[in-house]
Amino acid sequence: MFTKKIKILKLFGIPIYLDLSWFLIVLLITWSLASNVFPQFYEELSTSTYWLMGLAGALGLFVSILAHELGHSLVAREFNVPMRGITLFIFGGVAEMTEEPPSAKAEFFVAIAGPVVSVAIAVGCYLLAMFGSALLPTPIVGVLWYLGVINAVLVGFNLIPAFPLDGGRVLRSILWYVRGSLRWATKITSTIGAGFGMFLILLGILGFIQGNIIGGMWQVLIGIFLRNAAMMSYQQVLIRRALEGESIDRFMNSDPISVSPSISIGQLVEDYIYRYHHKMFPVTDDGKLLGCITTREVHQVPREQWGTRAVGDVLRPCDEENTIERGSDAMQALSRIGQGQQSRLMVVQNGQLQGILSLKDLLQFISLKVELEDDLPPQIPQSSQEHRNLS
Repeated sequence: MFTKKIKILKLFGIPIYLDLSWFLIVLLITWSLASNVFPQFYEELSTSTYWLMGLAGALGLFVSILAHELGHSLVAREFNVPMRGITLFIFGGVAEMTEEPPSAKAEFFVAIAGPVVSVAIAVGCYLLAMFGSALLPTPIVGVLWYLGVINAVLVGFNLIPAFPLDGGRVLRSILWYVRGSLRWATKITSTIGAGFGMFLILLGILGFIQGNIIGGMWQVLIGIFLRNAAMMSYQQVLIRRALEGESIDRFMNSDPISVSPSISIGQLVEDYIYRYHHKMFPVTDDGKLLGCITTREVHQVPREQWGTRAVGDVLRPCDEENTIERGSDAMQALSRIGQGQQSRLMVVQNGQLQGILSLKDLLQFISLKVELEDDLPPQIPQSSQEHRNLS
């Protein structure tokens, strides 16, 4: 979903990230406000003033979005839903939860918290612009009016009952409460969300044909994003249902192939990588796990040194990306595999290697669920534990 995230600060203990696409959208919004919007409503101001107003409006918009996502995140935390962080990116903001809310009630309050914050911001900006127009400079009043309008627009768009928009999540909470089934509620609302995404795509294509090139392209991109997010959300619920309560002990290979830290890189390549066709091997010494060696580390060693350099010289130490404790939940393992963009995890207990868990093992189990239950998807997204709120 994201290109590269930069952590900028923590608010209320929640990490805040900027995606690289955020810088592009800030420039575009600043340019649009400075060259088109503000000059239409506030004439005879200097060019530099318009650009300062445009920058203030763009930054104010994203501060509003950040406040919206903090509303989601703080309420989620009250319901003991772990938060991975908030990311600002080209389409707005995303509050990333590692688990679904535990109940329909929690889902409702988490979903509605963001729009409530945005309504408060919109009303506050309107009142400041209205009653402060005689006291505040015109550029400040103009920016306040803009922020009031754009926050009201964001509320209206977000309350459309199409998952994963906030309105879709509110609808999901109601359906979940009525029927008692998160899977069924997610299926209904994600279907609506996918349909709404397709509507935006078609609307964008029509606008593109009629000459509104930038607006049409923007609608198509948002439509594609919402459609993909809606379908992925349903897949995530189904995958969670398949793996819920399953321990990784059920899936791991308890007799993994490991290598000694004393063998050369050349021996590793010839006797292990070419023979067993794995990209990662645990490195052990008398049963103690020292780390792992992957084709990435091998690639960093010049070929002429393969015969003299030992595995122990270049191994990768154990960390949260390549290991998981024995007895952990399968969903936790799947999330870690997705975050680390790797296909195998070392299973450890008290510093000892207990086994290897591979993505292939998890996929085979889900595949059996597909065959037996019909309604599970044939494939999984990389970050199956990630829950998104969109602004």
